[in-house]
This record gives sequence, structure tokens and C-alpha cells, in this order.
Amino acid sequence: MNSLSHIVDYQHQLARQISHWTGDQNQFDTPIPGVRLSRWTEPTPPASYTHNPSICLIAQGRKRVLLGEDAYVYDANHFLISSVGLPITANIMEASPEMPYLGIIMELDLQDISQLIVDSEMAFKQPKHAQKGIAVGELSMPLIDAFVRLMALLDEPDNIKVLAPVIKREIFYRLLTTEQGLRLNQAVTAGSHSHQISKAIDWLKNNFVKPLSVGELASYSGMSKSAFYTHFRSMTSMTPLQFQKKLRLSEARRLMLTENLDAMATTFKVGYESPSQFSREYSRMFGAPPSKDIKSLREAS
Repeated sequence: MNSLSHIVDYQHQLARQISHWTGDQNQFDTPIPGVRLSRWTEPTPPASYTHNPSICLIAQGRKRVLLGEDAYVYDANHFLISSVGLPITANIMEASPEMPYLGIIMELDLQDISQLIVDSEMAFKQPKHAQKGIAVGELSMPLIDAFVRLMALLDEPDNIKVLAPVIKREIFYRLLTTEQGLRLNQAVTAGSHSHQISKAIDWLKNNFVKPLSVGELASYSGMSKSAFYTHFRSMTSMTPLQFQKKLRLSEARRLMLTENLDAMATTFKVGYESPSQFSREYSRMFGAPPSKDIKSLREAS
């Protein structure tokens, strides 16, 4: 059996595992920390949310992720990796009752990855610009094999605490030895452009309601304003202001949908001073004014 046949066999195994554990649920948080499964029987409309550092595999179907103006499409032969938390828009492109979308997402432990780089004595060249915070990579047999073994632990719950960290560490190592290794190394290496921008992103995620001063944020990151702007855009495909706007509007949608806040209260809650500006930018991002968009989402669910 050739390597392609092996990969197809592992894909089928992973699909069976995901289908078994999700049942008729769209999302299933497994007992393995940081591992979540997805199952959808039809394509989904674009949804905006903050995507945390993680690796995503698809056993069946196809998905598209938008970051700024950049599009990333992946399927059962590819994986999506993100080295930093980013506000994205995503939708499932291929799914049906007969062939549902089946996916797995595993959060990345950047501290563990940093220690693994030290322990393995890996050396990486430092690029001139910050690495993009998200990318699509080609799935290898060792990588999907590790995920199949990780999923198999769901049948052995008593062994998860001891064995899951071992398999996760193997997955991190496999990623570091691919072309994605440089991206991960940049994210965890103090002083690198990506690490400095990651600090700024973390600040924005925790303080997006506050007025934004690019100069102060650049200083906080230890960079000049011009360098900060260049590297921020390289890593996120957005300006700092666009990034903040995405965070604000995604949180606004969540507040109105899950906490029943009206548009006026939400406007000020997420940092806007003008209800008309909030409504205008919300409509531009989600395709409809706040009240109409939330009504549609509730009817759809």
C-alpha cells in the first residue's frame, strides 16, 4: 500500500471517529483538553469570530477562512494552522447529509512548543518580516496518524490524562519540522517581529473597547510606529484599526445574540460613540443592520 492509500485510510478512520463522537451535534467538546469536533450536514453562511492559536483538520468536506482580504481554503488533504488569535470570517463550503463536514480543531500550547524548540535544539532563520498568523499546510501521513491515535484515546478515558499530552507534543514536533515550523518559532521567540506583534494582538483582544493609539501600541510592542504598522499588516492582513473594528463588531454580534442586548446598548458596550457609525460598519461586515441580522440568525437557529 502506497503512502497516498495510507493517508486515505487514516482520513476514513478520522471521519468515523468524528462522526461517532459528534452524533447529531454540530459541535462536541471532547474530554481531551483543547480538542473540539465539528459536524455539519450542509454548507454554512459566513460567521465571524476570533480564532485562537490552533491546528484544524478536515476528515470530510471543505472550509474557507477569510483574514482581511486573504482567503484560505482547506480540505481533507490540508490543514489550517494559526499561530496567534485572529478575527476571521469562515464558512463550510462542502457538506451534505450523505457526506457531512467532519472537522477537528486542537488548540496550540505555545509555551509547550517553545520548550520543545529548546529541548530539540531546533534552529530557525529569522525572516525580515513577521510571518502571517495563519496558513494552510499539506497534510502528511505522520501528522494524521497522530491525530487518529489522539482520537482513539476517547475510547480510553482513563488514559487521556497521561497519553494525550504525549501525542499532542508529537503533533507539535511534526508541525515544527514542516514549513510551518518557522511560523510557530516566530510566534514564541521573544524579540522576533511575530512575537512583538502577538503582544499587541493580545492587548487589543483584551482592550478593544478602549480608544486606539497606534503609536502607544507600537511602543508597547517595542517597535517604531512605521515598523509596527508594516509587521502588523504582514501578520494579520489588516491595519490595527481594522483589527480592532473586527473585534468590536464580532463581540457586538455575540452580545445581541446571546445576551439579548439591543443595538443602542451594544453600541456603547463595545466602544462606539455613534450608533449610526456602529450600524453602518455592522451592516458592512455582516451584510445587514444589527436588528435584521440578529433576527435572521435567531430564525435560522
